[in-house]
Amino acid sequence: MTRRTLVTVVLLALLLGSMSACSPSPPDADSGFQNNYPGREPQWQDLIGWAWERLTGPAIVHNDAAVPWQAIDPERFKTAANGLRVTWLGHATVLVEMAGKRLLTDPFFSERASPVQWLGPTRHKALPIAVADLPHIDAVLISHNHHDHLDPASLLALQHQAGGPAIFYVPAGDGAWLRELGLTQVIEMHWWQIKALDGLRIHFVPVQHWSRHFLKRARNESLWGGFVLQSAEQQLLFAGDTGYSKDFRDIRQRLGAMDVALLPIGAYLPRPLTQRQHISPDEAVTIAHDVGARVSLPIHWGTLVLSNERIEQPAEDLALARQAANLPAARFPVWGIGESVVISDKPR
Repeated sequence: MTRRTLVTVVLLALLLGSMSACSPSPPDADSGFQNNYPGREPQWQDLIGWAWERLTGPAIVHNDAAVPWQAIDPERFKTAANGLRVTWLGHATVLVEMAGKRLLTDPFFSERASPVQWLGPTRHKALPIAVADLPHIDAVLISHNHHDHLDPASLLALQHQAGGPAIFYVPAGDGAWLRELGLTQVIEMHWWQIKALDGLRIHFVPVQHWSRHFLKRARNESLWGGFVLQSAEQQLLFAGDTGYSKDFRDIRQRLGAMDVALLPIGAYLPRPLTQRQHISPDEAVTIAHDVGARVSLPIHWGTLVLSNERIEQPAEDLALARQAANLPAARFPVWGIGESVVISDKPR
């Protein structure tokens, strides 16, 4: 079996797991958790067409060097930022420094997004800082339990970090097995629930996705979502993984406009298979408008290859989407892995 065929088989298995995974209506105890808004489901012919194209079409050539990357000097975190500071560590992992706290979104430190480290999507860009050199993390935000967002080895590293374990905020349904894994401070959340962390309010908000993890097995037995962090001065949205839905207008209606939106822009091709679970760059621009973001920052690209676009293509398509929407580049810039962005406390 060639490497190309093997990769196709692995991705096919992942996509098979997602078929019929996104269905409408609120959480229901009998049928598992479900999305708020209906939409087109992937069809078998979409899957077969994709697999055939993947096996017989031209190989996708990735230009890893086109993804900006910089090493992080740990000294950076010894100086407090003048405002909210966010640092991209790759994929959906962002270090958020806000209201005197340090929070990490969907930590992924491993070489592969897989239950085993010899098979599955592998890193194209290295972690920009050694895990041991990270500052102490006060809290971890888990959006859902897919392997590229919930990596047990990464969570255990933060459980055993110097200075004591982080607090883990996780979707409803994931708490018990994460405690069995060895995490000691786990807080489960349902959509629209709010938790306080000193001067921060942590909201768990609905997005359009689904859940399944190798260690948990059953689909949609746990919830998925995004997080809104509120301080006295600012608020930030971390969207996790999501398809496009009215949920984002609902978030703005309930919580107001965002200062920062961390929005996924990768793993969006082919659209018939991915549109229910992954937004495209142009949909990310729409969401930035929906939530009234002062600044949006792209995540979930440039680290792993999970679908049919080139690894550098999301940034190219984001530039086209900005241009089509007449959105200034400064409002939705392409940042590099390892880069920090500071958002001042000035009013929106």
